Amino acid sequence: MRVVAADSQDAFAGFGLPGAPGSSAFWAAVGAPSSVPAEGGGWVTLFLWRGSSPVTVEFESWSEPVALRRWQDTDCWYAEVRMPQRLRVTYRFVAGDVFHADPFNPAGAGGERSIAATPDAPEQPHWPVLGADAVLPLPRARIRWASERLGGRRTVRVHPAGGGGPVVLLLDGDDWLHLHPAVTAFDSAVAAGEVPPVTLVFLPAKDRVAEFTCRPELWEAVRDELLPLVVESGVPADPERLVVAGQSLGGLSAVYAALEYPELVSRVACQSGSFWWTPDALRAADPLGGSVGGVIAERLRAGVDLSGLRVAFDVGEHEDRMLPHCEVTEGLVERAGATVRVSRSASGHDRAGWRHALLRDVGWALGS
Repeated sequence: MRVVAADSQDAFAGFGLPGAPGSSAFWAAVGAPSSVPAEGGGWVTLFLWRGSSPVTVEFESWSEPVALRRWQDTDCWYAEVRMPQRLRVTYRFVAGDVFHADPFNPAGAGGERSIAATPDAPEQPHWPVLGADAVLPLPRARIRWASERLGGRRTVRVHPAGGGGPVVLLLDGDDWLHLHPAVTAFDSAVAAGEVPPVTLVFLPAKDRVAEFTCRPELWEAVRDELLPLVVESGVPADPERLVVAGQSLGGLSAVYAALEYPELVSRVACQSGSFWWTPDALRAADPLGGSVGGVIAERLRAGVDLSGLRVAFDVGEHEDRMLPHCEVTEGLVERAGATVRVSRSASGHDRAGWRHALLRDVGWALGS
């Protein structure tokens, strides 16, 4: 990432903005961050903020924060940020200790975040453009789960897309409920025939590190406690055809479950799995600097028959340090006999980039 400094008003006109920066005509024309081709490839993207105090733009995993510059003595703050080809990224503005979504961008991700995409980033059909203040639809069916194995209580929402069918267990379920409208997206994909009717089960995490780092308690609880509650809920659901969808540590946990509980998990949609993980990794100065593939690769090299597994792997093409860990795991899983699909999304380590892969790979895991 490189910040480019505008040196004249004409630089803003190059992004299609009329009038002097800070004028009424200028602000009336401002929308989502716009991009122009950069010399040597990639894009220069303009981020704008209107106010009287300094502000910084923070990106989800892709780059370091960027401080906006003030245009002369106006209320216009701006940053021209060099971006690579094919990038979709979540970002937010930080003013003091307060976080803000981009008020000019109609594409939000929860109350404090927005989504920007370079012009060559692939479309994400079925995911509606919703403002940061939008209230996302919540499934009416909910399960109050007091888990003996995991401890505590949690609310698990259940949604029968297209009338219901195989269970799709969405790890980090609250993110897919409150930040990204998975209910709407799956309904649309099912209606279009791209995903068969499914029953979405949104599993919230209380402690991601404790629950998602290759420990049996979560999956024993899912098998013995949660899935029976889903069956008893009255929502049409087929837990015998279960797809587990997880991202980051959730992707790690999904693949772990397929290795250790093959009778439970035989279909996985994994985005940017944290395959760098070992028991000591999070205490290391460089968590991703350890053995390539972490404990999952070690387990795979010890020998396992995955001939009954169908798993789709996806990782952001800009996740440079994640790619080696994911690539070795993908290869080892395939060599163990699994049916494997591998793809790369136009993103970094970012849920905004995983959205299309989630729909596509759940459909593929079910043979659609």
